[in-house]
Amino acid sequence: MKQKQRVTFPVARRMIRRPAQFRSAGSIAGRLQTRSSFRIVTVEDTYMKKIVCGMTLLSLMIAGAVAAQGTSSSRDDQAMIVTASNTANNKLMIYNTVGTLLEQLPTGGAGGVSGNAGGIAQDHARLAVVNFGSGNVSIFDKDPAHTGLRYEKLVPALTNPVSVAFGNDHLYILTASYIESHRIDRHGVESAADGEAKLVIGDGSAAQLGTLQGQLVISEKSNAIETVNLDGQGAVIGSTGLVANIPANVNAPFGLATRGNDAYVTIAHANEISLVRNNAVLTITGSGTQSAPCWVTLDGPFLFSSNSPSKSVSRYVVYGEKIIQDAAVVASFNGDPTDITYRSDLAAVVDANGSVSHVSIFNVDEDGNFTLKGLATINSATTNGIAIMRADHDSY
Repeated sequence: MKQKQRVTFPVARRMIRRPAQFRSAGSIAGRLQTRSSFRIVTVEDTYMKKIVCGMTLLSLMIAGAVAAQGTSSSRDDQAMIVTASNTANNKLMIYNTVGTLLEQLPTGGAGGVSGNAGGIAQDHARLAVVNFGSGNVSIFDKDPAHTGLRYEKLVPALTNPVSVAFGNDHLYILTASYIESHRIDRHGVESAADGEAKLVIGDGSAAQLGTLQGQLVISEKSNAIETVNLDGQGAVIGSTGLVANIPANVNAPFGLATRGNDAYVTIAHANEISLVRNNAVLTITGSGTQSAPCWVTLDGPFLFSSNSPSKSVSRYVVYGEKIIQDAAVVASFNGDPTDITYRSDLAAVVDANGSVSHVSIFNVDEDGNFTLKGLATINSATTNGIAIMRADHDSY
C-alpha cells in the first residue's frame, strides 16, 4: 500500500488571555507545556480544507446575489404607480405594481386637460398634478406615518396648467400660454410665482416642459420648440425663444425628456425624434415603422417612445448626438398610449381605448426589454399623467 505523504507544520498555540477569576493553576501550567508543539497534517487534509473553504465562499456569494435580487424585487413591489382621473372632480389614483388600486385622493381641483404629457411630476417625496379646469396645481407629499401620500396644498397658475416639472428648488408650471416658476423652501411650494414668461405662440397648444441646465425647454404643438432662461436661484427670467435648426418639415412637437443639457423632443406628425442642445436641434431620427412617436421617457442609455397611432412603445439607444432605434416594438396595446414613464427597472404606460383607459406596468431588464407585471382598467378614457414613486426614501 502506498504510504501517504506526510508533511509536518509547526503550530504555535496561544491561549486567549482570560480574566484572572477564570484562570486556574492547571490551565496556566497547560499553557506553559504546550507553548510550542507539532501536529502531523497530511496533504490530503490541506486539500480538503481548501475545497471546504471554496464551497463556503461560493455559497456565500450565491446567497448574497439572491439577497440583493430579492431586495431589488421587494423595492419594486413596494413602489407606487400614480395617475390622475382628470375628471371634473379630479382624483389622484395610486396603484401597486400589479395594478391593484390602493387609494384615491381628491386633488381639490378640476381636470380636463388633453394632448399633453407631464401632467404629474414627482421629486423625492413631493408630487404635483395639474388641475386644468380649475387653473391650479395640487401638491402632495409622502406621509411619514404611512406608506401613501397626503394632500399638501393648491398652487394657483396664471392660466390653465397642462404640464409640471421639478428642479432647482422650484416647481415649474406650463400653462396654455405661460411658463412660470414657484420657489420651494422648507415650508413647501410657494403659492406666488417668482418668475413668468409668455410662450412664443401661446395659442393653447402647449404640450410639455422639461428642465435643462439653467433653462427650461417647452413644446407647443403649433410647431414651436422653445427655451427660457433661469436665474441663479432657478426662477424663470427673460423671454421664451425658438431654438435654432427646427426642421422645415416640423409638424406638431409633442413630448420631451431631458437629461443634463440634452432634450429629446418628439415631432409626432413628422414621425421623428429630435435632440435639442444649446438652443439648437442637433439630430433628427425617424421612427421607422411606428407612426407618430408622441411621448417619451428616458433613463440610463434607453429612450422609450409611446406611439399613439401604432399603439406601441419603441426603444432607442441614446448617447452623444446619436438617437438609434434599437427595437421598433417592445410593447403593444389595445388603446392609444397617452403618457409613459420609466425609472430604473420599472415602466408604466397609460393608454385610452373607447370609454376606458389602462395603466400597464412593466418590468424592464438590463437590455431594455418589457415584461408585463401589472394592469389596471379604469372606467374612463380621460386618465392623464403617470409617475412612479418608490416606497423607500433612498430610491426616489
